[in-house]
Amino acid sequence: MTETFRAGGPQSADTRSFLFVLGSSRPDGNTETLARAAAGQLPAGIPQRWVDLAKLPLPDFQDGRHETDTSPGGANEETLRQATLEATDIVIASPLYWYTLSAQTKRYLDYWSGWLTVPGADFKERMAGRTLWGVTVMADEDEAVADGLVTTLRHTAAYLEMRFGGVLFGNGSRPGQVRDDERAEIRAKTFFQQDAPFARFPHDETDGGR
Repeated sequence: MTETFRAGGPQSADTRSFLFVLGSSRPDGNTETLARAAAGQLPAGIPQRWVDLAKLPLPDFQDGRHETDTSPGGANEETLRQATLEATDIVIASPLYWYTLSAQTKRYLDYWSGWLTVPGADFKERMAGRTLWGVTVMADEDEAVADGLVTTLRHTAAYLEMRFGGVLFGNGSRPGQVRDDERAEIRAKTFFQQDAPFARFPHDETDGGR
């Protein structure tokens, strides 16, 4: 089989599947624009699924991990759970809101806590080895202000023993402004081609790697 794509190791087009999770509060925002620019560079044989959290709203997460019934609730939750489990690569596309993820995106990740205890789902085991990516556009040109967002995604990947491909940054505030960010445009062309090593917590980084 001909290898056509590489992220964290050799991969073939028919073994990868990308889920793009849009977490903006407005449609066709700058973050979605940048995510689609990067997705456009993926080989044609790699499936892409796009879900907009504004169109699949979730209620506030209620932690029922220690209750008897931990099965998924509404239809939107089950749609997102299945989409997450079916993808080899999950791309969190969230604008930078107050230096971290948007409320919709954070709520989606909160639901991962509940999915960990769904009987028979084996969520943590099935997520291990998959790859988590991030895309964000922000008004500030200093990428360090997004450290909170990056840390959230990296530590999420580390907990689930996933790979982490990093975050694609773009600059913009007004609608469409990210299209003027030439550096983001260049990065988007090769973003999903870069290595995605296993994520590690800071206290594990001296343990000799995986």
